[in-house]
Amino acid sequence: MGLSSWLGYATNSFHHSPAAIKIPLQDGTQEGLDDFCKNTTPPCRLNPLLFNGHLQTMWTAVKAEGPQMHYKRKIFQSEGTEFIGSFTVDFVVHERGEVDTTLPARTTYFTEKEFDNIGSSNSKPMLIALHGLSGGSYEIYLRQCLAPLVENQEWEACVVNSRGCAMSKVTSGVLYNARATWDVRQVVKWLRKTFPNRPLFGIGFSLGANIITNYIGEEGANCALKAAVVCSNPWDLDASSVALQRSWVGMEVYSKTMGTNMKALIERHAEEVSKYTAINLDALRKTKYLHEFDRVIQCPTWGYPTERAYYRDASSCDSLLSVRIPFLAINAEDDPIAANDAIPYGEFKQNPFTVLLTTSLGGHLSWFETGGQRWLAKPVAAFLNRMAFETDLKAVGALSSTAEHSNMGSAFDPMRRRLHVSAGQ
Repeated sequence: MGLSSWLGYATNSFHHSPAAIKIPLQDGTQEGLDDFCKNTTPPCRLNPLLFNGHLQTMWTAVKAEGPQMHYKRKIFQSEGTEFIGSFTVDFVVHERGEVDTTLPARTTYFTEKEFDNIGSSNSKPMLIALHGLSGGSYEIYLRQCLAPLVENQEWEACVVNSRGCAMSKVTSGVLYNARATWDVRQVVKWLRKTFPNRPLFGIGFSLGANIITNYIGEEGANCALKAAVVCSNPWDLDASSVALQRSWVGMEVYSKTMGTNMKALIERHAEEVSKYTAINLDALRKTKYLHEFDRVIQCPTWGYPTERAYYRDASSCDSLLSVRIPFLAINAEDDPIAANDAIPYGEFKQNPFTVLLTTSLGGHLSWFETGGQRWLAKPVAAFLNRMAFETDLKAVGALSSTAEHSNMGSAFDPMRRRLHVSAGQ
């Protein structure tokens, strides 16, 4: 590690196709997606006391308050016959609501009248966010990235909570996993109908990054999002799991913590889980690590023979090849959870719609600057703002249908999954 790293000066590196798509700008010019991303990325200057990925990642346990973001929640019933049950979406609002102790802080439910009148014909950009493993709309990393966009009310935003997360209810045997694209797909369809003039954008964090990448890949050229950012995506879940199991800290700190969090999530819904599924709660309580949790939960729930079969099937590294919207991924090379070995560098060089930004420091969903802010919020806001307000979005949307970009001449189908799950509901 060089002196610059010890001082918190991280190195930014960009990985992309040599034939990156040209982004049409409103002034009539064009800019390659690679340069577009480089020009919206500031230098990465992090807290010099948090000089490696472990220190950066472990600092997330220091619970700062973060931006004071307020939400109103709506419970959606799944429209799909394969994915029955309910899920919740938290919409960013700009007024304080009544305190509701059954929900996370600063979150209340829409009244029926409020939600009936939520539709709008305005053209403000809208961001759809997916949180990380066992998290929710309340997560500090998520609020720190959304706050610069919504604080001046130039953007609207909502967070799709994974089933059972963020104090939501489990109402069926359909839980969530790393391939759980069905709820975000329904939300996007509903948003297109309810806000027909709003351009939609996506952002995902960690497991949510894996899910939204899978969703964008499944949609391909028909994706309704204009652009997306994914942060700390674990990409190849099998490779990331193996990397965690190689070291004591990987097993006893990260894997154990994530496994404990997921066990606690299931325990909060033990009655419903017992009612709607055949999951063995006694076996669950004996698990210690995340891969053991997945063995007991994901395998019987979805029919995978092993947890590694689930990881291989649910990974988003191949989905990246089907992305047909401007797509920026941000990963730290020292991330101890989303391992550098799992990042699909070659796939980024193959797909002209995608750019990968890696930093030499940053940890997992961390990138802490001196003072506690996350550097991550800066490139996220800059990329999304420029996409929303400086590009010709109609022309950008047409790029995916051009002959040179439709399938890019490959006979390989990156979305051919081993476990059949209907993409279209």
